[in-house]
Amino acid sequence: MKKILILSMFTLLAVAAGSCQKKQYRELGDGLFADIQTNKGNMIVKLYYDATPATVASFVSLAEGTNEYVTDSLKGKPYYDGVIFHRVMKDFMIQGGDILGTGSGDPGYKFEDEFVDTLKFDGKGILAMANSGRNTNGSQFFITHKETPWLNGAHTIFGKVVKGEEIIDTIANVKVNPSNSKPIDSVIINHVEIIKNGRNAKKFKAAKVFDEYYKEKIKREEERKAKLAAQKKAATTTDSGLQLLFLNKSEDGEQPKQGSKVLVYYSGYLDRDGELVAFASNIESVIKENNLDKKSPMPPKTDPAIMDYSSNANLIAGVKEALLQMKVGDKVRVFIPYYLGYGDRGAGRGLIPPKSDLVFDLEIVSIAEPTAAE
Repeated sequence: MKKILILSMFTLLAVAAGSCQKKQYRELGDGLFADIQTNKGNMIVKLYYDATPATVASFVSLAEGTNEYVTDSLKGKPYYDGVIFHRVMKDFMIQGGDILGTGSGDPGYKFEDEFVDTLKFDGKGILAMANSGRNTNGSQFFITHKETPWLNGAHTIFGKVVKGEEIIDTIANVKVNPSNSKPIDSVIINHVEIIKNGRNAKKFKAAKVFDEYYKEKIKREEERKAKLAAQKKAATTTDSGLQLLFLNKSEDGEQPKQGSKVLVYYSGYLDRDGELVAFASNIESVIKENNLDKKSPMPPKTDPAIMDYSSNANLIAGVKEALLQMKVGDKVRVFIPYYLGYGDRGAGRGLIPPKSDLVFDLEIVSIAEPTAAE
């Protein structure tokens, strides 16, 4: 009889706790929310599923264990359960979501950025995707501890903490290993509970939304790769192995003289198995599209670059060779094998890895006027 009474008491307590939790969730109002339940306390985040549907769909489907694109061993499992906050930096942010707990893991897929001009890193509690560069989002996310405006346009914002801000403070103040900012005592995500309040939020089927998005993403990638492959096939190959495709060939453009200087618009890309990743440009649209202004401590210049039109020019061999085959008004796409680029060593402290094949778009807009010193 005593055991029955104890069990009944536990049942009543569980029901009461569940009722309180449901009431707490109802008080949030309409919307899609995530209750990130940690061993330090809970944070409730409002998710911007209208503004950033693919990002929210990925996060929610991972949390619910319904994402079909995860590694096979993870399918059907709530992804974030038991995952730690592996990087904690007071007065900056707290980062988690990596199943390996090292900062190098992902769920088995990557997806594109969803930048929204009206969403800014303007305070504490901003939820955003961690990444290793353009369009490399996976499962890792971070929550800001204070405003971080330098991250605007570099990381997708997809939510904000609306309840439990004090837990951000608690986590941000834990003791960490100074070498990697990893907490000494693990900060664990026990579970992420997804809350759908209101008709519109209930209509948001995360797994379906992400599946539709990802199929379109793959289709776009295949189309881009096919276009690039066709351009490469149509290009003229020189004795050095350089491949040159004229996108525009000027009929009456002036021929620069050896030793002169020319004004050039350029964009440089890494060729990663048919996917182009921009690393440098002085073309405003390319800079904006690829967030190049976020990757450099100095704002990129958008004026034509002055380059030597010479076999002795201080340029990588592939660009130098391409320029010498161009006239004013010509625009080319150049496929540069690594040995005519930055070689075995790469460049830019990892920006251009060793043995990287490159693609450059070049346009000579005019011949530079000689300066008084010349």
